[in-house]
Amino acid sequence: MRLPRRVPWASLSELEQICAWIYSDENDIDAKILAINRLSAWKATTCLPHALESALSILVAIAQDNSHTCSTSSLSIRQSYATAIIRLVNGLVDPLQLGAFARSIASIANQLGLPSWLVELRHAATHEDLPSLVLLRDAAWESMTWLLHNYFLPTINPTTVTENRTNLRSLEPALKQYKKLLKITLRDASLRMRYKTDILSVLKDIERWIAEAQVTGNVAAREIGWETTSSEVLSSSSQVDPKERWALERLCDALLAKGSLVPLSKKKRDFPQDTFLPPKFSVQLWTPLLQHLQNLHSEFYLILAGRIASTLLPENENFDEDVQRDSSYDICIARWAKWIVEVSSGCDSTTSHDLRREITVMLMQSFGHVWSVPNQQRKM
Repeated sequence: MRLPRRVPWASLSELEQICAWIYSDENDIDAKILAINRLSAWKATTCLPHALESALSILVAIAQDNSHTCSTSSLSIRQSYATAIIRLVNGLVDPLQLGAFARSIASIANQLGLPSWLVELRHAATHEDLPSLVLLRDAAWESMTWLLHNYFLPTINPTTVTENRTNLRSLEPALKQYKKLLKITLRDASLRMRYKTDILSVLKDIERWIAEAQVTGNVAAREIGWETTSSEVLSSSSQVDPKERWALERLCDALLAKGSLVPLSKKKRDFPQDTFLPPKFSVQLWTPLLQHLQNLHSEFYLILAGRIASTLLPENENFDEDVQRDSSYDICIARWAKWIVEVSSGCDSTTSHDLRREITVMLMQSFGHVWSVPNQQRKM
């Protein structure tokens, strides 16, 4: 269970009042000063969410720009605007720079729906000549408009928010490309070096997809950049960030689709007779990817075993008792669960015992909960 999130307002009406001060009249500087004073008072007592911190910085620059008593130079005003916009973009993008491979700021901003020209302006203000005052003024109001639709309105009235508009690209092409390359190298070992770079490229693309999925999960939860600057305390039972877990669960669902861990053709689901393991060729095909993911994400095997359990259990949302299930598919993913238990003992020696035990306990609890019902009914 995650701890409750602290907010600076006593009730949403206080945040709604600030929103009214800011947006009711674009030319009402006195109202914006009231918003600045309220936000400053909140900041003195608690950490502000990044959205409010950014709004405060932009409002201060706007008030400074419209002050008739302050003899602030044009350069100083431009610097105030530029700093506020740079901090807004960086504060939104940097926490979402996730995964083993870096992504461009533009790609993350695009997923967040942040106007691309604000990203370009941020780059120019940081590395090139300081943009003109006119352009910075436009950028400030564009930023405030984005905050209105992506922070203030969703926070004040969450029911008005439409479904997540961020589309996550399909992982299927990357998995198909991985399978194609591995099949080539498995059939002819002499080609491994030739295709090594291509395989590494696919692995990087899959890891990049995980990072994109974490951003999508963040947007879906409407938490992008709204947390305070201090990191949240995660559940004591898991060291995985909830966004990372959400992304890995989506990855596991793709792996468990027919055509990936489970061969599409039933004829290829040729199970070993001496052990309860998946088809030998499937193990050879997918082990490099699974081990790669486990090395980068310490609880990947545990999450994959959990998704297998949820797929097999009647509680699964896609489970329909009136529809005949594919028994060979169920047997295959159950064998993959057994494979996970066995291979987890070969992980880092300092954690392998705990990982194997945790996976085993989780599977036993999941299946034991369901399988105990018929036994009780028979006793009755």
